[in-house]
Amino acid sequence: MKRSQGPGRTIARGADGFDAAVLGTSFNAQDPGRRPDLVIQANSADEVAAAVRRAREEGLTIGICSGGHSWAQNHIREGGLLLDLSRLNGIEIDEAEGTATIGPGCLAGELNAALARRNLFFPVAHAYTVGMGGFLLQGGFGWNSRTNGVACQSVIGIDVVLADGTLVHASERENADLLWAARGSGPGFFGVVVRFHLKLHPRPRFVGAKIQIFRIRHLEEVLAWADRVGPQVSPSVEFQLVFNRKAMGIGSHGIEVYGPVLADSWREAREAVAFIDRGPLRRNASLTLPLVPMSLNMMMKTGEKTLFLPDTRWTADSMWMNDPIEPLLPSMRRIADSQPAAPSHALWLNWNPPASRPDMAFSLEARTYLALYGGLRDAAAGPGDETWATEHMRALQSHSVGIQLADENLGRRPAPFMASANLSRLDALRAKYDPEGRINAYMGRPS
Repeated sequence: MKRSQGPGRTIARGADGFDAAVLGTSFNAQDPGRRPDLVIQANSADEVAAAVRRAREEGLTIGICSGGHSWAQNHIREGGLLLDLSRLNGIEIDEAEGTATIGPGCLAGELNAALARRNLFFPVAHAYTVGMGGFLLQGGFGWNSRTNGVACQSVIGIDVVLADGTLVHASERENADLLWAARGSGPGFFGVVVRFHLKLHPRPRFVGAKIQIFRIRHLEEVLAWADRVGPQVSPSVEFQLVFNRKAMGIGSHGIEVYGPVLADSWREAREAVAFIDRGPLRRNASLTLPLVPMSLNMMMKTGEKTLFLPDTRWTADSMWMNDPIEPLLPSMRRIADSQPAAPSHALWLNWNPPASRPDMAFSLEARTYLALYGGLRDAAAGPGDETWATEHMRALQSHSVGIQLADENLGRRPAPFMASANLSRLDALRAKYDPEGRINAYMGRPS
């Protein structure tokens, strides 16, 4: 999504600039072929409320976009109104109270930079240009979330325009059911959040990363090792493996072992990632780098420049799993062998969540997370490249407990994304607050 510096406007289907306005709301360069009837680029909460009232008067459904990082382009629907919130990007920080108020169009990197100057922290998205609105609504698997909790746990209030056009505030003391739903419902939320109120955290004193690279022939043994040591890895480490056709340092198909670490000291960080140096596979590694300190913004921008390239047609899919990795190794080999050209990549993430979370819509996670990101830039890419992520996730469904809404692919492969009781409660709240179904929900639901 290209961030506009100018004021927003209203553009009807068929008008000059309409297609550019629609497709410009998406980080994904894929044209989904769908077109709304109207695009409203809101400049304020009042304009959002007016847009919602207009949709009600004209019988239009509403799709909502803040930062445009929806892999499935959930916000672009056929017909209705597309509400672009990217210009609602303000940041207000109260250092004394340890809180911040942000607009949904605020970018993760912008918020992180503003907080770093004040030695404060929030578990923002891993990529700089992710809009915080969608990120927070889907749960928010952000930096240091294994320590601070998923980002939506630190949302203490929202200002939301309801489907009838009224603006209300929600917190744990006021309209608490709206806050419950906003913490994890993702693209199924039934209102338009115009401001998020956040609880901030002390900033870790050390930020850095430990990196090790293996050639792809070592895939099975690296995965088996990672799966075995994962439960003992410190929560301060975001231990993950990335299958990359152009792996760092070797420029060919390999496995990048990453250990980003956010800790209170260099010594603590070094101890937390020592398991990588001490691992029995180090002799097989093509490259092992020492723990390197770097700013969070540098890590966010580096990831975007190497993995999440612009002008790329993306298809993503995901699964949570509790099963050990051994039965999945043949499938993981097939995933790697059929992997499209870079920037397509696969992510294995050590998660091991806490025993409990606060009561909120977000309610589905597991020991390990697997996500496939099919990124196509070559016009000659074949049908197998286009369906790579979806078909491999479909083949692994029997091992999955569900998906993460950050990497949802519900239009192609419906799958569970929250506990069934929570989804029933969410449906009841949607019927209460949006009885006409004015605001679009998920593109697909598990049967």
